[in-house]
Amino acid sequence: MTSPVSRNGAVVSASQLDARLRAGLDAMGLSLEEEGVERLLAYLDLMGKWNRVYNLTAVRDPLEMLTHHVLDSLSAVQPLRRHLGQTQGQPQLLDVGSGGGLPGVVFAVCQPDLRVDCVDAVGKKAAFVQQVASALQLRNLRGLHARVEQVREVYDVVSSRAFASLADFTAWSQQTVAPQGVWLAMKGRRPDEEMAALPSTVEVFHVEPLQVPQLDAERCIVWMRKKS
Repeated sequence: MTSPVSRNGAVVSASQLDARLRAGLDAMGLSLEEEGVERLLAYLDLMGKWNRVYNLTAVRDPLEMLTHHVLDSLSAVQPLRRHLGQTQGQPQLLDVGSGGGLPGVVFAVCQPDLRVDCVDAVGKKAAFVQQVASALQLRNLRGLHARVEQVREVYDVVSSRAFASLADFTAWSQQTVAPQGVWLAMKGRRPDEEMAALPSTVEVFHVEPLQVPQLDAERCIVWMRKKS
C-alpha cells in the first residue's frame, strides 16, 4: 500500500489514489486483478519517491501523476490487448524512450504474459525500471540502458509515448520490429503532419482515438507497420 503524499501542501492519502485509480479503470471498462491494482499504486509510489532525486518526470503532484501518466498509459491497454490477441506464442514489446517506464511498466502490469523491455538512453531511468521490476516482482519486465538504435532483438510491438516524431521513432527503431510486427505510437491530437512526413516504407494502418478518464485532452494511438 502506498504511503500518504503531499499535494500543494495538502495530503493526498493512499485511499484517495486507490479510489481515483479504480474509478478510472471502471470508466475505461478495463478489467484488472486486485494484484494489478496494488502494483500500479506501488509503482506510483515508487515514481514519486525516485522523482525527488532522479527527476523522472516534470509532474510532481501525485494526483496528476495518476491521471497524466498512469491513466493515460492505461487507456492504451484495451487496444494493445486486442492486437495481442492476433499474435502467436509469447508476445514481446519494446517501449522506446520509456523514461520512468511509461507506458511499458503499465503494460507489463496489465499483461503478465507479455514480455516488456523498456529502453532508455538515460541510465538512471533504465535503473528505475529495473528497480520497479524487482520491487513489484514483475518477471516480464526489464529496463535496458541503451539507445534504441543499438537494440538488436526483434519485437511484436514497438511502442512509444511522447517520445519523438513518427518519422524519427520508426527510423531509429526499424531494426527492432519483427516481420509481422507493428509500431504503437501514443500521441496527443491526431498528428497529420507527422504522418505525412513518414517514408514510403512505413504504413499507417489505423489512428485510434483514446479516452483518458479525469483528463480533458486529446489522445490517440498511431498504429504503423512496414510496407511489404
